[in-house]
Formats: sequence, structure tokens, C-alpha cells
Amino acid sequence: MKKINLIYASILAVALSACSKLEEDPDAVLVTAQFYQNESQAVSAVTANYRKLYESGQSLYNSLMQIGVEMATDDYEAGPRARNAHVRAISGLTHDSSNDRMEQLWKQSYDAINASNIAIDKIALIDEGKISSAVRKRLINESKFLRALHYFNLVRWFGDIPIVLHENTSLAPEDLYVPNAPEAAVYAQIIQDLKDAESLPTPAEYSSKDLGRATSGAAKSLLAKVYLTHKEWANAAQKSKEVIDSKYYSLFANFADVFNVATKNGKEHIFSAQFVGNAGFQGNSLASRSAPADVPGINGDYADALHTAGGLYASFADNDTRKAITFVTQMVSPTNGQLYTFSPQFNKYYDPAVVGNQSQSSKNLPIIRYAEVLLIYAEALNEVNNGPNAAAYAAIDEVRQRAGIAKLADISPALTVDQFRDAVFQERRKELVFEYQRWFDLARRGADYYVATLKAAGKTLAAKRHIHFPIPQRELNLNPKLKQNPDWVNY
Repeated sequence: MKKINLIYASILAVALSACSKLEEDPDAVLVTAQFYQNESQAVSAVTANYRKLYESGQSLYNSLMQIGVEMATDDYEAGPRARNAHVRAISGLTHDSSNDRMEQLWKQSYDAINASNIAIDKIALIDEGKISSAVRKRLINESKFLRALHYFNLVRWFGDIPIVLHENTSLAPEDLYVPNAPEAAVYAQIIQDLKDAESLPTPAEYSSKDLGRATSGAAKSLLAKVYLTHKEWANAAQKSKEVIDSKYYSLFANFADVFNVATKNGKEHIFSAQFVGNAGFQGNSLASRSAPADVPGINGDYADALHTAGGLYASFADNDTRKAITFVTQMVSPTNGQLYTFSPQFNKYYDPAVVGNQSQSSKNLPIIRYAEVLLIYAEALNEVNNGPNAAAYAAIDEVRQRAGIAKLADISPALTVDQFRDAVFQERRKELVFEYQRWFDLARRGADYYVATLKAAGKTLAAKRHIHFPIPQRELNLNPKLKQNPDWVNY
């Protein structure tokens, strides 16, 4: 994925978003009715909707998913400077439906969904003479891709959730209040949206000013991940193979290039959260949150910390090239020139171009990249065939070889289905550190696996209900048709 030529009009983004169907804002209805009049406005609207993934501050892909989700895993914990009680509660697994991070996950996701719904409905109504049919179709399918991504996150976090597919223009209770839909229905909607989005342009078909938008490859890759999560193994294998066979993507030879500013949006990047430092608060805040706080001149927050008892750092072989990119254990102070050594801290998004002000990091955050597609393919083949075949080994070994470690086919050529599954999960854990993947992986393996893994890492309060998050109490209060996840009733 390449960089979107952003028309980041903050006023436009706010105006077009409105509130979710669960919180109607009549003023916003007038704005949307007046805005979608031609192709230029439609392009601007959808461009603005991408910003809802990674707006400044604690937005979904700009640290909210880290502090609101990943803290509840064996790899992460609230760092010394994470002072928010709600964040520390998630880290210690004492969170409940009053947690403000849960509220933000829900609110921001539905706000983004509503923005996509408005775009889908309004762009379809623009007069034929004011927008080309190709651009109309593309923008609608970009919006469906974004809607699917947000629903995919929501259904994994909260389970049964409301499905809202159109802008609400009524304050009537029968229109305003939407009940929970079964997970199966949510997944069916996600899959339909992504199937439509498969007709998006390929990376090669976008012009330079449009690079960075969702592509057919992004839709296929996300669809493969949806199928994998839903345990539709054959479909996951087929769809990931389509991405592999397209030849639009490949691994960087050097793992560091996945996170270098000079190579961002390169051949391995399928869809990414885009960050630009010193450009109106569009920096990647994960760089600041994970940077050391005790090195003079670095000015890090150290709010996102490695959960040492989870054993993540120790799981990397010394010759694994990902280790030195993922973590840092020493830095030279830019102010006094002294070398400071400390326990491992996350380093993927540290931007040397903005030393002392990491909130302006320009490093992108991968939402899905080619290495993950290879691991999806390996995992799906293993499940389909009740054990790994040569293609499954080849897929995981492509990732391992890039990391400089031995091929799994050489050191463990006869793994069982269970052993190979564990090997893929271990590879995902090391490859995708600090990319918002660990909680999803633990949760999709089921409550027993999640609880056992967390307790082994010293998070002894882990319980089966933690493979979902509680629906926010605020939303339950606002919507009488909304029901709490059964696992969270009375908690």
C-alpha cells in the first residue's frame, strides 16, 4: 500500500462522520445531504474516512488498540508512566463495562462505520453526469472495505453487536435503537462487503495521487484473515493463495525495511495506517508511548511496556534479525552522549528523524502485510490437510528465512497438525509484535487457551470471559435493545 495523497480536512471528517446510529446527531444529517454533489466531494469524503483509522491522539490504530486491547495479553503491560486507571485495569484484567477504553473502541468504530455508511448511500445518489461510473464504484467499495474492517474488529472484541448499514435520519425509537445481531450475521456482512471490495483496483492500477487507498489485494488479504478467524480453512487457504499468486507483494529482504520511513508503503505493505510527523498532529504515538523515559533527550513516555514474564523477548533466537528491530536495550543520549542500558523496550516505530519528539514519528503501522498472508496460508493449509504439507512449510519458512533463522522444514520436518499450528502461532507472535495482533490470536484459539497462556505469564486473573470485552455500560444505558455479552453479565 502506498501513501494516500491526503486531503485531511479535519472539519470535513467531523462533518461527514455524524454519530453512530446509537447516538443520532440531527445537525450532521443536513451537512451530508448538502455535501455529496459531485466526484470531487465524494473523493474528499472517502479520503477523510481513512483518517478515522489513525487520527491523532488515542484513535483506533494510533494507540487505542494497544492500550485498550493488547494490554490484556501475555506480551504487554501498562508501563511505568501509564497512569490512566482504565488502562492499568485492562493490563491487570480487572476491567469492566465502565472502562473508558471500551467506550472509545465502541464509539470510534461505530463512528467510522457510520461515515462509511453515509458515503455508500450518498455516492450512489450522485447524478451520473457529475461522477464517473468507475470512480463511483471504487469509492463505494473502498467504503465497504473500511466498514468491513471496523466490523471485523468489533465482532472479535464484543461478540454479538448491532449491524447498522445506513445513515439514520430519524429519532424514532424503532429506528434509533438497534439490537445485537448474532456473530454469524456480522461475519456474513463482513464477508459480503469484502467480496464487493475485491473488485477494487490492483496496486498497479492506482495513480500516484491515489496510492494508499484500499486495493483488491487488501480486500483479499483481509478476507483471508476473516475466513481464518471464522475457521473456514479452505476459503482462507484459497484467498491467501490468490494474494500470493498475484505477485503484487513480496517480503523485503531486510526486516528493518518493513518499518523504515524511506521504504514505507513498499512491496510488503498491503494496507497500513499512515503517519506523517510534523504535519498537523499526524504522527505515530506508539513511538512515543514505547520510547524510554530515562534517557536524557529522548523524552519517551514508556507507557507501553513488555510483560517480561510472558517470555516474548526470550523466545527470539540471538541470530533472529527481528529481535534488534523489535526491541531496544540501549541508547545513546542525544544531549550528553552517554550510553544508557535498560530492560527491553519496543522499538519498531522509533523514528530517528525526530529524536526527542517521538509523537511525530512518521513510521507507518501495518494493518496487514505480506508476511501475515504467508502465515495465514501456512496455518490454513495445516488445518485443511490435518497436518502440514510442503506448501505450508514453504510459506512459514519464507518468513523464517527472512529472519535469518533455520527453516522449520529442516529442523522439524514431520510435525503433527497440533505441533505445526503451535509453530505458526509462535511465528506470528514474533513476526507481528506491536502490530495489534496478539490479543486477536489468543482469543481466536478459545477461552481455555487464552486463560492458560495468560496465567502461565503471571496474569492470574485471566478468565474465560476475557476472550471478549464487555459492551460499554454507557451504550447499554443509551440503547434499551442492546444486551450485554452473556460472559460479562454481573461483572
